[in-house]
Amino acid sequence: MIDISDASHSNPLGFSGTRDMLQILRDGRPRTRTELAAITGLARSTVGLRVDALVRLGLVGAVSDAVSTGGRPSSQIALAASGRTVLGVDIGASHIRVALTDLTGRIVDEGGEAIAVSEGPIPVLTRVADLGKALLERSGRSADDLLAIGVGVPGPVEHSTGRPTNPPIMPGWDRFDVPGWLGEIFGVPVLVDNDVNIMALGERELAWPGVDDLIFVKVATGIGSGVISGGLLQRGDRGTAGDIGHVYVARGADVLCRCGNRGCLEAIASGSALARILGESGLATATGQDVVELVKRGNVDAIQAVRQAGRDIGEALTICVSLINPAVIVIGGSLAQAGEHLIAGAREIVYTRSMPIATEHLQITQSKAGPDAAILGASMLAIHHALSPERVEAMVTASTR
Repeated sequence: MIDISDASHSNPLGFSGTRDMLQILRDGRPRTRTELAAITGLARSTVGLRVDALVRLGLVGAVSDAVSTGGRPSSQIALAASGRTVLGVDIGASHIRVALTDLTGRIVDEGGEAIAVSEGPIPVLTRVADLGKALLERSGRSADDLLAIGVGVPGPVEHSTGRPTNPPIMPGWDRFDVPGWLGEIFGVPVLVDNDVNIMALGERELAWPGVDDLIFVKVATGIGSGVISGGLLQRGDRGTAGDIGHVYVARGADVLCRCGNRGCLEAIASGSALARILGESGLATATGQDVVELVKRGNVDAIQAVRQAGRDIGEALTICVSLINPAVIVIGGSLAQAGEHLIAGAREIVYTRSMPIATEHLQITQSKAGPDAAILGASMLAIHHALSPERVEAMVTASTR
């Protein structure tokens, strides 16, 4: 495995140009060396050296020849999407899911199982590692083919270290070195983020690739959101950006939240909150999924409760619309399976109370990625890091030692 721990020394090949060349090729469009020379302004011989370096790393490769204008056809170069791989890991409250993907995020193979995150980091990450190794072996890959691992966890994460910080439903995980633990096993960089953040990345990648301002709202046992602004995922100073579940909503002023405060959005509009509210009225609802099933069967009380939850969520979102001015708000999570009732409630409040200029083109819609948003986002987290200019330069530099 290539050691890229130190790529600070200079090299006569000029690897900053090599990394920039890969960024050009990441759009998937095949180009000839002549075209690359014209785009970069480099001599064709220099382009050849840099392309060769990327080929040796398995990041780019030759594809079908370009149309000849006379003489020998020019060979085209493109991103070798299947040349290297990453692992995407979705750790939920009661499950883990691991996917092996190519460099475009296409899933090559995947596996998963039920396990409670409350069992602690060692048991859960051991199963993640076992699943990851099995996927590599089953696909005929080795650890040398792996570039990075992306992990989503159901709690706040300190972005600079990748360590969970005081996660309420993850006992034993606080400050645990997830990147270090998995990195020791696989020998590659490990990126860790909050699950809603990676769902926002996954949703944007699948359904809204041209949108730079997007909010993904997850409504499940709790409520949270991932915010993409100016094309960048916003994490905030301590990794809690987007935590709208604990925004105060006047309708729930007297309702105690699990965080210790009263009036939090999550306490009156989450799946668990609706299960509690409907259960108190005599319906058999222990979980948010029970609420969804009642809605699908046409139960009027459940439909009205979900619609009101949408209104409450919309009240919190009006603040977001004023602050961030998103082009798209996506609502996902298990309660979104209740269909248009939840989204209709959110639209009703946002479109009524927000400034017309902010909502003129605003779309509020259900998640298109659905349950795949997290695993796709975790994979993209790994891919963006693995193919970043700095990382590519480090790999090329290390390969010449």
